[in-house]
Amino acid sequence: MRITPTLETARLRLRAWRVDDFERYFELFSNPEAARFIGGAGGRGAVWRRFLQMPGAWALQGFGMFAVEEKTSGLWIGQCGPWQPDGWPGLEVGYAFHPDAQGKGYALEACVAAIDYAFDMLGCDRVIHNIDPDNRASQAVAAKLGARILQRIDHQPPFDEYCVDVWGQSRDEWQQQRLRFSSVPISNSPVSG
Repeated sequence: MRITPTLETARLRLRAWRVDDFERYFELFSNPEAARFIGGAGGRGAVWRRFLQMPGAWALQGFGMFAVEEKTSGLWIGQCGPWQPDGWPGLEVGYAFHPDAQGKGYALEACVAAIDYAFDMLGCDRVIHNIDPDNRASQAVAAKLGARILQRIDHQPPFDEYCVDVWGQSRDEWQQQRLRFSSVPISNSPVSG
């Protein structure tokens, strides 16, 4: 099992998952409006099973979305990072944030760290973001990151009644975009996960 690293930005800590992250995770994934574009809201049991998804990805694949913590408060505020479920069209840097953390630029800041990690540590050649065509907020984040729509696809079952736009960019494109984010310092340090 790969050790989950910790990535730090000015305001955020992207780290391994903890059981005590669940209550705020549940607040996000049980909220119909907040979970609308990320698989929909669920009850406590369904959300618990979903919560185990990312620690499981880290254990079995050696990567997954990080738990995102606000450094000043220590609160879990979201998830962000690389993941690639079976049948996915590429390595996705996904993101979802608690309602009280939205609109503060946290998604952009966390994505910069996660994209750096995907290219520098995982050695991928391209990252993608699968975004519902109606999710304007997520589209804005992807556009600020320099991604563009590569294709529209039918989503993977059990969500295959939906289509998503696959946004993305290559390693070379990111290296050019990354200069715009030089104020987002990233540090990596291994911790047990």
